[in-house]
Amino acid sequence: MNNNVYILEDRSVLYINGEDAKSFLQNLISNDIEKVTENSSCFASLLTPQGKFLYEFILLKHKSGYLIDCEKSQSEDFFNQLNLYKIRSKVEILNLSNEFVVANLSYEKFLSIEGAKDVEGFTLKFREDPIVLDPRNKNLGARLIINLEKLYLSLKKLELKDNNINNYYDLSHKLGIVPKNLNKLKNKLFGIECNFEELNGIDFKKGCYVGQENTARIKLKDKLSKRLFPVEVIEGDLSKDNIILTKIKYTKVKMDPLKSLFLIGLKFRVCLKPLNIFRIVAFH
Repeated sequence: MNNNVYILEDRSVLYINGEDAKSFLQNLISNDIEKVTENSSCFASLLTPQGKFLYEFILLKHKSGYLIDCEKSQSEDFFNQLNLYKIRSKVEILNLSNEFVVANLSYEKFLSIEGAKDVEGFTLKFREDPIVLDPRNKNLGARLIINLEKLYLSLKKLELKDNNINNYYDLSHKLGIVPKNLNKLKNKLFGIECNFEELNGIDFKKGCYVGQENTARIKLKDKLSKRLFPVEVIEGDLSKDNIILTKIKYTKVKMDPLKSLFLIGLKFRVCLKPLNIFRIVAFH
């Protein structure tokens, strides 16, 4: 049994409630709010009107409202953007980042908890706090969103031991999931180019939302020609803004390195499977 736990200090928690909370979110986000119940959570994004990436997050039902698990470096801007869209909607938007924390536990550990189901996004309560099997990829494990004061007692009851966060980042990369530094992608890629469809973050059957028109056009007209790929450097040196040559095309590194691992926006002319590691030889 893998009893490791990673405290995700680079995550923040927002909370939205109020009479119009459900419709407010439904009109903004790329996924369908109807999927979010006490036992089911989803991954979603907020895009520009043109469909470019702004923010991504995991959305959970909690009490009378919704918890949003988002990256800390984006949380303040995200909070302000939600308030900008608020207008006359009867919603309350709170930043609970000083009170709540996000922890990650393994897929195997999640399944050992009473009532757990092997379904991405499945959500259960442990001592009244939600644990969700990552809706993007269950192999990344589950996320516990909990009041900071209760954290260590819950970890003790679950027999979890704090581990090196870099192991979590390495696993995220191998699964093709961007774990941090999301601001480096902001306004640079369309949401669909960030593999949000493959990560269960876009619902093409729901009604209108911000950025829906271009997202649907790229999908339906097969216009997708660029996407994020996890890259492992097997020889040479690679740093931010280097130009690299692959069998596909020259491209520029879009994100800072994670050891010898990168996430790079590649333009491609052949069919490549998204989320699979793409190995390269780097040179200057």
